[in-house]
Amino acid sequence: MKPTYRLLIAAGLALAAAAASADTWPSKPITFIVPTAPAGSTDIMARMVADPLQRALGQPIVVDNKPGASGNIGTEAVARAAPDGYTLLMQYSGYHVGNPALFPQIKWSPTKDFVPVALVMRAPHVVAVSGKLPVNSMKELIEYGKKKKEGGLFYASSGNGSIQHIAGELLSRQARQPMTHVPYKGSGPAINDLIAGNVDMFITTPPSVIGHFAGGRIKPLAYTGSKRHPSMPDVPTSAEAGLPGYEVESWFAVFAPAKTPPEVVNKLSAEIKKIVESESFRKKVDEQGAFATYMDPAALGKFVDQELAAWAKVIKAADIKPD
Repeated sequence: MKPTYRLLIAAGLALAAAAASADTWPSKPITFIVPTAPAGSTDIMARMVADPLQRALGQPIVVDNKPGASGNIGTEAVARAAPDGYTLLMQYSGYHVGNPALFPQIKWSPTKDFVPVALVMRAPHVVAVSGKLPVNSMKELIEYGKKKKEGGLFYASSGNGSIQHIAGELLSRQARQPMTHVPYKGSGPAINDLIAGNVDMFITTPPSVIGHFAGGRIKPLAYTGSKRHPSMPDVPTSAEAGLPGYEVESWFAVFAPAKTPPEVVNKLSAEIKKIVESESFRKKVDEQGAFATYMDPAALGKFVDQELAAWAKVIKAADIKPD
């Protein structure tokens, strides 16, 4: 057999195998990797999607938390996984579009190593403070920080270079208030220390902290969206709290390793669309102070490109660097 024929036959067999795998996918459990610690917004979102998705697909979905290195450990794990649809990433925007500008040496690319599957949620942040802090407004918080002798306000983040880190630096500049950054390996540990009073403030998406508002363990001082959220009607926007223009938003989306068969990506995206647009999912997201928002693979790809450019500009202008 001539070499050319061998190549053609091999290519044909590869295409047939890919088609067959897409037709039978999924035939075994799927792993949802979350690049943060449990209990944070990314983890919460992964579990909210995984539960109905596994019922729709007929296979178990295992949520695997791989925190560390500002999300780079878990993200890289998915980038290096087999592109067969059995390893997926529930990604947080700060990592996906912020890390490339903050960490030039990261071993993954948001565009070359991943294929977009679906956007599931957009969430402005909430400026949350420890219930132990004697403040009840942004004005009081800034005044309190100015009275502290060393380090000013201590604010938590889910890691160096995370969007919470960026949000804190932007607030420090706008308020002209010195602040000290305290990075954690995910939102869960940061929230525990916020409740304990070991840090003063955490600027994060509502799902990870809203459950603590009623008991007063955490106090929300401002919502970083353009308008108040129905689930937090008493929490003023940043502009209403005296910080016009201070708007910070995160988003959460599902990605798969590059070269995952398009048929698998499209099937997965279609099932996620049903979940995101369902009344039960929207209600749960709304209750957590965020917005259920679906984007298909093409729209999400364009959105990522826009966000990469926007965040690179913000990070450069604010001269933000990982500690």
